[in-house]
Amino acid sequence: MGEPLGLLKVNVVQGRRLVIRDFKSSDPYVVVKLGNQTAKTKVINSCLNPVWNEELTFSLTEPVGVLNLEVFDKDRFKADDKMGHAYLSLQPLVSTARLRQILQVSSGETTLRKVLPDSDNCLMRDSSINCVNGEVVQQVWLRLCEVESGEIELKIKLINPPVAPKR
Repeated sequence: MGEPLGLLKVNVVQGRRLVIRDFKSSDPYVVVKLGNQTAKTKVINSCLNPVWNEELTFSLTEPVGVLNLEVFDKDRFKADDKMGHAYLSLQPLVSTARLRQILQVSSGETTLRKVLPDSDNCLMRDSSINCVNGEVVQQVWLRLCEVESGEIELKIKLINPPVAPKR
């Protein structure tokens, strides 16, 4: 484990146009992974446009990795079905948080950086990284891979650890 960078709060907001994995619908939940840490949302029964609005917390350390998520359909009597996966590089968020500290931006709301869809992420469209009252926040829509359709909205916050007083 490397140097601690703070807490990463991942709010799994909602899903849209998820695929049918049961007879007429699906019972989706999301598994989010960062390095060896894993957390999952609750199951939303019979829904292809679920709203979880659930916050998952991870410890963020150097080297900064990739946030991975997988969507599954909960099944009672057999293995859960895959409904797609997505990933997002956390490097832009971390470098923007460092920039915020250098610039000492702390009040109000300021856009610090735009992130474009590329091979490091599954972004559906441009995403802004903002400073909102001292917190670095990125809201993203991720397109699910290896599946016919589906999108997941996340709101990610990097909470920096308290700076140790200098002696």
